[in-house]
Amino acid sequence: MEADIFDYHKEEDYLCVESFQGERRKLIQPTSLKDPTLGKLKEVLVDWINRTLKQEHIVVQSLEEDLYDGLVLHHLLSRLAGVHLAVEEITLTSSAQIQKLELILGELDKKLGLQDSSLIKWNVKLIHNKDLLATIHLLVAMVKSFQPELDLPPNVKVEVVIVEVSSSGIKSDVQIEVLTDDSRDTASDSSSNPEREDPIEQLLNLEAHKVNTVKKAILHFVNQNMVTMGLHVADMDKQFADGVILLLLIGQLEGFFIPLFDFNLTPVNESEMLHNVTLALDLLNDTGLTLPSIDPQDIVSQDTAATLKILYALFKKHKGK
Repeated sequence: MEADIFDYHKEEDYLCVESFQGERRKLIQPTSLKDPTLGKLKEVLVDWINRTLKQEHIVVQSLEEDLYDGLVLHHLLSRLAGVHLAVEEITLTSSAQIQKLELILGELDKKLGLQDSSLIKWNVKLIHNKDLLATIHLLVAMVKSFQPELDLPPNVKVEVVIVEVSSSGIKSDVQIEVLTDDSRDTASDSSSNPEREDPIEQLLNLEAHKVNTVKKAILHFVNQNMVTMGLHVADMDKQFADGVILLLLIGQLEGFFIPLFDFNLTPVNESEMLHNVTLALDLLNDTGLTLPSIDPQDIVSQDTAATLKILYALFKKHKGK
């Protein structure tokens, strides 16, 4: 078992045992690093960060390599929690990065409501040392707190080796570390479906009259919000295909004006329609609305499922307002 650890971790991590003598370190087993469920979780988290920070033109490619200096976490804290810290944007020295991380993680822990230090599975040293386990624990906690509607891959677990170094030698123990909960424990209406199928996909599998009932409810919601603009939607698939009414609805619900020169008010071809729909999806991402993967072409092609997914997300967010 210990041989596996040495196979994975860089040799220099073990050259200076005194540097972490008396500490307990958790190391992910190499076999777990190849687990596709862990890979999917990392992929979802990277995509979430990039969508959240799209306006800041920040692109993350690796959780291990791109979060250790505090830049990304600083922007996430600002974007998600509205906390703006007076810290340097770019820090090049290790001491400056650690100082920056101390401030950022201190504020994050407060916003996450983690007063009990025993519940915190990350710290400045771990994040700065590019510890993947601690980084994922932190990001999952942030998703649960700031964007709980985001579907993370359920029941992701990894095998870890806990290594403790003392003057008498090295002790190790193997445990299972839970990164995300089993969906059956968290999904209120899908306990029999551990895959947590998209609600719209579930809807479309029902009888036609039930699908029509839901479509009518969503259309009623849409028309309630469009009536002040003198617009009425009767055909969900066709009237949203060019993106115009979708853009106007987003502006109405989110409370902002979209300049007319930013989109085609009377699109005459598919290219102009695609421009409108793409802009609409970008705006929804910028507002923090979590959407399943939707291709703008599907909306233009009058795909019922794709159109319903967007309208359902808007309905879910704004129905009580």
